[in-house]
Amino acid sequence: MFGGLCFMVRGHMACGIVRDEIMVRVGKERYEDALAQPHARQMDFTGRALKGMVYVSPKGVESDADLAARVGRGAANAESLPPK
Repeated sequence: MFGGLCFMVRGHMACGIVRDEIMVRVGKERYEDALAQPHARQMDFTGRALKGMVYVSPKGVESDADLAARVGRGAANAESLPPK
């Protein structure tokens, strides 16, 4: 998906890898909070920001704890959606 590797939870995209960045689907309700986190930015794959999705630079996932937190946000969002 989006030219990279994607991880699904219950049929919904949770996170993925695009080039050297992590892409996380956090949902519209948690979008602003996710953007406020260090090393996060708008996902602008199409040239426009995709609300509910963020890119995280490699510095934002250097530690195992940071990676687990980012992936956890994506998994929590996917788990909150009805199964496909």
